Amino acid sequence: MVKEVPDQTPNNDEEGVITKEPPKSKKRKKPQKPGKFAVILHNDDYTPMEFVVYALQEVFNHPFDRAERIMLSVHKEGMGVAGIYRLEIAETKAYETAELAKENQYPLKITIEEIVE
Repeated sequence: MVKEVPDQTPNNDEEGVITKEPPKSKKRKKPQKPGKFAVILHNDDYTPMEFVVYALQEVFNHPFDRAERIMLSVHKEGMGVAGIYRLEIAETKAYETAELAKENQYPLKITIEEIVE
């Protein structure tokens, strides 16, 4: 004959049911803000300035004056920030710009860089 022995672990009540201690309160981490990423256009010798302005207006919704300023930055400094977005949006904007350039047979280079605060 086998006799059942109640569990002898601590926190055992008389009926063999294990009770748990309430969890210790954990420090809540502050939710992190989504990262910010810059979409950068790079200068090349083949993509016309007019096309860069057009792409900035079409893809990034910049007014003509701002698009022209960004284009001049790309032309004079070798690169310019087209916009700052969350990663998914930055990737989409970069992709759309690259596709637009490809459709028009321009080698416009677009990169995304994380902004470290």
